[in-house]
Amino acid sequence: MLTFTLFLPLVGALFILFFVNTPRTVRAVALLIALVEMVLASVVFWTVSQDGSGSFQLVEKIAWIQSLNIQYFLGVDGLSAPLILLTGLLTPCAVFASWYVEDRVKEHFFWMLTLITAVMGVFMALDLVLFFVFWELELIPMYFLISIWGTGRKEYSAMKFLIFTIAGSAFMLIGILVVFLSSGTFDMTELAGSTLTNLLIPTQLVFVLFFIAFAIKLPVWPVHTWLPDAHTDAPTAGSVILAGVLIKMGGYGLIRINVAMFPEVTREYAWVIVGLALVSVIYGAIVTLRQSDLKRLIAYSSVSHMGLVLLGIASLGAGKSAVTSVGLNGSAMQMFTHGTITGLMFLVVGQIYLRTHTRFIPDLGGLIVKMPFLCAALVVSGLASLGLPGLSGFVSEALVFLGAFHVWPWPVAVCVFGIVLTAGYILWMIQRVIFGPESGKFSEITDARLPEIVPVVLLVASILAVGLYPAVISDVFSSTLSPLISTRFG
Repeated sequence: MLTFTLFLPLVGALFILFFVNTPRTVRAVALLIALVEMVLASVVFWTVSQDGSGSFQLVEKIAWIQSLNIQYFLGVDGLSAPLILLTGLLTPCAVFASWYVEDRVKEHFFWMLTLITAVMGVFMALDLVLFFVFWELELIPMYFLISIWGTGRKEYSAMKFLIFTIAGSAFMLIGILVVFLSSGTFDMTELAGSTLTNLLIPTQLVFVLFFIAFAIKLPVWPVHTWLPDAHTDAPTAGSVILAGVLIKMGGYGLIRINVAMFPEVTREYAWVIVGLALVSVIYGAIVTLRQSDLKRLIAYSSVSHMGLVLLGIASLGAGKSAVTSVGLNGSAMQMFTHGTITGLMFLVVGQIYLRTHTRFIPDLGGLIVKMPFLCAALVVSGLASLGLPGLSGFVSEALVFLGAFHVWPWPVAVCVFGIVLTAGYILWMIQRVIFGPESGKFSEITDARLPEIVPVVLLVASILAVGLYPAVISDVFSSTLSPLISTRFG
């Protein structure tokens, strides 16, 4: 089941590359693959949610390189299943976002579907080497999507993305080698259940090696500067996947490896994590207030919102005997909800840019008259981003603040002020773009067409569903995170 779900997009990409010639057929095949992938991801999520034990399900384990004890080891639990569902949900959205791409159509969909396989592999792999292979595989298609189909300084942004993330991967590889040479295994389930103390180098240093790699991907201040450039110059589909799931790989790695394998070091250095969270939340929000480009505004807001993932992890800090899973559950929920919210925002902004040929906020205004559907979707995503109750963004932020407050009351209070700043830049953006004075330059533009309506409706529905009934996702996360906290931090 997992192997089929994992490699279906890659098989579809190769089929498109070698056997499909016309752009219309390429789009149709890509859409079919994306819809099947969404269904398979939903089945995987449903299987884990119905089990409720939090243990790994649908496990596939085959010896790969026996001399080094490397295995083809796949499995999903309550932490990975919602992120697999998120990836499956955003896959058809990315295909629809690319529906009107006219340049090198076959190559575009080949790289995009390959990217989906790489991301799915990260969330399914339970062998550190396999995890690293998929982690690195993601770089190639994302580089080409930005450098070929992007805008502005696309080559510069693609190369900057590549350099930052490869540098992070180098740190991770050193950490993986140290863990293997010390323990004799790459099995992530075995390592998460053992005490990694007798390592070749200090445990704290191994923790830092992994932390740097995941912090770059998340991204965390001060290693965040690649994200605004990559977002700004990436094509719409690239931005949807990049914001929706690629940066979530960083948060997933922090929980799966740093928290699960190094609980004592997580406690010891929680004060550093909360400091980075505080700076990321406030700095990201303040810089966002200064942005006049729509995509750059969303990119810097992501830096701020991903700071909340760190804040939830910091709730496991030392000095408190009764550690709960609320904050960590909030971190995981923040990854899921942020994926759907920013995915929707980038979809809408991409469609606005397609019609107006500008993302410069002062040049826009009064768009509600010409495109009410897209403007309504932008309002929904904006209100969800600032944490309006009843929408999914509120749920994750509330869990993070509730979980972290008993450990870090003053940092949490400052981070709550970041939500005020978020409301400021979101409402300012909506007022200027949607409800400002109507510009005569856009008198001929039209509202969304069917291929653009479908993904918007899909993401709005998910934001409302999780906002009104968050247990459908949070209970699945909790099924794995609660036992993790009780066994490793109890």
